[in-house]
Amino acid sequence: MMTTSLFSFSFFNIIFFFFACSPLFLFFTNASIAVPESLPTLSFEEGYTQLFGDGNLMLLRDGKRVHISLDERTGAGFASQDLYIHGFFSASIKLPSDYAAGVVVAFYMSNGDVFSKTHDELDFEFLGNIRGREWRVQTNVYGNGSTSVGREERYDLWFDPTEDFHQYSIMWSKERIIFYIDNIPIREVVRTAMGGCYPSKPMSLYATIWDGSSWATLGGRYKVNYKYAPYVAEFKDLVIHGCAVNPVDHSSPCGRPDTAVYDLLTMSFEQRVLMNRFRRKHMTYYYCYDRDRYTIPPPECSTTENIARLSYGQDGVRFGNNRHGRRRGQHNHSRVTQADVAL
Repeated sequence: MMTTSLFSFSFFNIIFFFFACSPLFLFFTNASIAVPESLPTLSFEEGYTQLFGDGNLMLLRDGKRVHISLDERTGAGFASQDLYIHGFFSASIKLPSDYAAGVVVAFYMSNGDVFSKTHDELDFEFLGNIRGREWRVQTNVYGNGSTSVGREERYDLWFDPTEDFHQYSIMWSKERIIFYIDNIPIREVVRTAMGGCYPSKPMSLYATIWDGSSWATLGGRYKVNYKYAPYVAEFKDLVIHGCAVNPVDHSSPCGRPDTAVYDLLTMSFEQRVLMNRFRRKHMTYYYCYDRDRYTIPPPECSTTENIARLSYGQDGVRFGNNRHGRRRGQHNHSRVTQADVAL
């Protein structure tokens, strides 16, 4: 018995030593520290490969900054060189300014190229707008091919995302997914609530810019105007801190203590207060409140949010949110619904 206790104690000390010596210790013990200061960033050559776009991808500052652009010919995109199972994924992004209706910039994780019928996906999508109206941000989660059930949330922002870089991050573990903007948690998805629809297979990290004229701005009312092209989205502070897997059999040799700690991560009281405050003030569409779409809400939707629901209409859009279209369908298989075109 004593031997077992000593072994357990020693093993715990080893794990704690690696964790405490890791940059993650700063991240998890001081939420005010920006992720790029706590976790190592990668240059483009170290972690990414170009997907499409020919000359519409430009590398600057030794590959530490990436510009992708949309013009009359094509958009552009890049992806991680590896597949990952769980971890922390982040980028600082500056969006195109001026007239950007119909333009979509996406920062997301997906395995649709590997699991075409049971794919998983975690999305940040940025939807452009006409001059004088702000970009909108949308998050979405798909798991195990559950694309028939969209879990979109849409938000406005407390800053202009075209004036400077802002950080957008996804933390994905066995138990939960947390989306962050500038280190403020804005959305939490818990595995026990989603059951078999929780993303559980290795994914790649993607960044793209493309023409979403058919749906992105007021359901397609305003389209991309190439008079203002090229539309340039800028990326820097690229962070991939996850567990890479074998691309053939998807096995993972990952045993690093500083990635295993993601499974232990929960939000502090202060972080949860910040998240709830953000959602009360900035969330403009919530799929759980969309009774036109779901007469029976998805199982993860809480039945204890009836008071908050009073601020939203039957279509899931917050009252007084006249500036936004409702929601969208999916990436390359999106469908435009009546809610998309309504004001």
